[in-house]
Amino acid sequence: MPLSMSQVSVPHLVRMLENLTVILEKGEAFAEAKKIDPSVLLGARLAPDMFPLSRQVQIATDGAKGLVARLAGVEVPSYPDTETTFAELKARIARTIAFIQTVPAASIDGSEDKTITLKLRQEVSFPGRFYLLDFVIPNLHFHVTTAYLILRHNGVELGKIDYLGPLPG
Repeated sequence: MPLSMSQVSVPHLVRMLENLTVILEKGEAFAEAKKIDPSVLLGARLAPDMFPLSRQVQIATDGAKGLVARLAGVEVPSYPDTETTFAELKARIARTIAFIQTVPAASIDGSEDKTITLKLRQEVSFPGRFYLLDFVIPNLHFHVTTAYLILRHNGVELGKIDYLGPLPG
């Protein structure tokens, strides 16, 4: 039996966002243990022209909620990008997961060929399958990976399992 768009998207998005929460929790604990102002880590970046940790989390959640909403044909929830603490970023992730899990699978399934149009630097349109598999999922991984690397680079003890999450069995 083929996988549906909801089966390919929702569980994966939720898993990666839950893993991102664990990564942030480890960063928060590190800051507390080392007596580092958390804003230092939240504002850290890998290169001067890259977004800081807080923005990486915001972009990851924006992509996840946007994907599900657009495939389902519902309004994309709007969150102001005002988080300045680990707790606020974790709450944003939790709010995103809650939204994703409320969208009925039947609203997402069958969206493989649905045209999704975004205004990036220019207006672009994708079929739903491409938008999911070749745009949002890689973008989500990029931003979760970057958040992981920012914290790891700053001394937070993270390992591959923190990124991958718990394995079955």
